[in-house]
Amino acid sequence: MAKEQLLDPSARKKRTQLDEPLNYLLIGSDHRPGANPDDQRSDTILIVHVPAGMRQAYLISVPRDLLVAIPAAPGFPGGQDKVNAAYEHGGGGTGGARLLSATLTRLTGVRFDGAALVDFSGFTRVIDQLGGIRMCVDTPVRSIHTRTRFEPGCQQMDGARTLDYVRQRYDLPNGDYDRQRHQQQMLRAVLDRAGETHLRGDPVKLDRVLRAVGGALTVDTNGVPLDELVFALRALPADALRGVRLPSYPQTIDGVSYVVLDTGGGDLFTAVRNARVPAWADANPRWVNRL
Repeated sequence: MAKEQLLDPSARKKRTQLDEPLNYLLIGSDHRPGANPDDQRSDTILIVHVPAGMRQAYLISVPRDLLVAIPAAPGFPGGQDKVNAAYEHGGGGTGGARLLSATLTRLTGVRFDGAALVDFSGFTRVIDQLGGIRMCVDTPVRSIHTRTRFEPGCQQMDGARTLDYVRQRYDLPNGDYDRQRHQQQMLRAVLDRAGETHLRGDPVKLDRVLRAVGGALTVDTNGVPLDELVFALRALPADALRGVRLPSYPQTIDGVSYVVLDTGGGDLFTAVRNARVPAWADANPRWVNRL
């Protein structure tokens, strides 16, 4: 597992205390076979909020088309663009992650306790080493990438099929918002499957899974030893995960489709900063996804 400085100094909390509320940035890169190598936009952006006590976690999906102000970076003068373009303007990789983190801190006022950059293509190997995961398809959809048709119902999926499914947004009733929810469900399913497979009692399988995870992840723990962070997060029950849809709406500006933050989005960011996300979720159930 690679360790890098993924957070911009402006986006980094001065000191992380594991017994306090935690905020992590999770970035999924969307490298695909045959894709343009210059296309380095992030496919998935999640703010993971863990209240003190580590009995709950909120997966806040940031729409990749969200209109934001991106700070200047080498070769980029700064300006308004879709949030996932920050990763590209930063050069992808660690530089892209740093610019994306600075963009999100400017938007939200939240400083992060750490970050992870996930290669979703490598993440398929994690799912395969776990023996696949159970995903429940709620709406029939055909993949624009493989032409595979996903029929409604709960089903076992291997890594490639899972990744193909959670990348889809076209022909879904709520477009990218449904895609965000499916990605949240995938993370929940991976945690569920890891808990079912009794990895600690099978050291060979555990080693294979850890190697697959290491190959798919680059992390920034903000100075916290990785083993301490993993040990603390082990107390988090998989069924305590809540998916959160950022209050926002689609809007076409000068012929370009964007997602625009509404006032409820600002209230959510205030709740994250003030460690009041559970109360916000209770008061705003329409934005909370059941995983």
